[in-house]
Amino acid sequence: MIYRSKAPLRIGLAGGGTDVSPYSDEYGGAILNATVSLSAYASIEPLQEKTIIVEALDRKESERFDWAPSLPINGHLDLLKGVYNRINSMYGLPSTGFRLSTFVDAPAGSGLGTSSTLVVAILGAFVEMLKLPLGDYDIAHLAYSIEREDLQLAGGKQDQYAATFGGVNFMEFYGDDKVIVNPLRIRPEYLHELGNNLVLYFTATSRESAHIIKEQVKNVNNKDEKSIEAMHQLKEQARMMKEALLKGRLHEIGEILDFGFEQKRRMAHNISNDKIELIYNAAKKAGATGGKISGAGGGGFMIFYCPNNTRYAVIETLNSFGGEIRDYSFTKYGLTTWTI
Repeated sequence: MIYRSKAPLRIGLAGGGTDVSPYSDEYGGAILNATVSLSAYASIEPLQEKTIIVEALDRKESERFDWAPSLPINGHLDLLKGVYNRINSMYGLPSTGFRLSTFVDAPAGSGLGTSSTLVVAILGAFVEMLKLPLGDYDIAHLAYSIEREDLQLAGGKQDQYAATFGGVNFMEFYGDDKVIVNPLRIRPEYLHELGNNLVLYFTATSRESAHIIKEQVKNVNNKDEKSIEAMHQLKEQARMMKEALLKGRLHEIGEILDFGFEQKRRMAHNISNDKIELIYNAAKKAGATGGKISGAGGGGFMIFYCPNNTRYAVIETLNSFGGEIRDYSFTKYGLTTWTI
């Protein structure tokens, strides 16, 4: 048998960064995101020998080990090995071999939550194999714990929950790792219009989000008023976006994104840079009413809201910067697992 899973990547629409501790612990965070038709995949294939093979097919990387209760965390395929280590310590795995293979539809560091979504997908494959009685909140929290505690990776909480639950969600974050996922019932015509007007653009650069997130954490710990006030405003942006989508006030979305982009710049250095500013201003000149950097910032994907058929002029302008427009659609479903 082969145990498979897939989990969707997400676009963050509003509130980005307010899911990161200690801000979310002290003040409460809020984010609105939507999953899209780009995914992370994981497969576990049992082997007849006591060998463990972990491989990232999209990155053409692999490692082979004799069966062991834990695998070394050494900076190479650590997400795969970290999930294996935690699952084996909590639930126990058969002492027979297997091949764990993964693939992600977007590059690491692209700002669509690739690392966390991959962890969720890998967990899903193990849940399918072992028939573990874990619900959506359990899986998302376990993924967060593996990344932040076991692997000591900096980041927030939204990606694990988006990948597990799927759909368009308004998420609230509090102390003690309390997370509430509120699925939004958006009228289909509003969602179609949002998808039609929202252009997803890869800047052809990836970035190391940990440095930006660590500065954000430092600013909160140091009670930097400018940074904290920006996060307050981004939390309010998430509420504004929720109301606009639910009530069909789509003409406001570009302005809400633009407001958030201004606040995001104030959270930490290197969230924006000269290239991003050049791209952003050119897209607005071509007809976009607002946009944002996806994820922590510094590079990766950007999104632009382009009403009234301006998307075509904006796309033409964006293509001149050497990046790539990515086609996508919104998805309803989160983590999906199956056996063949």
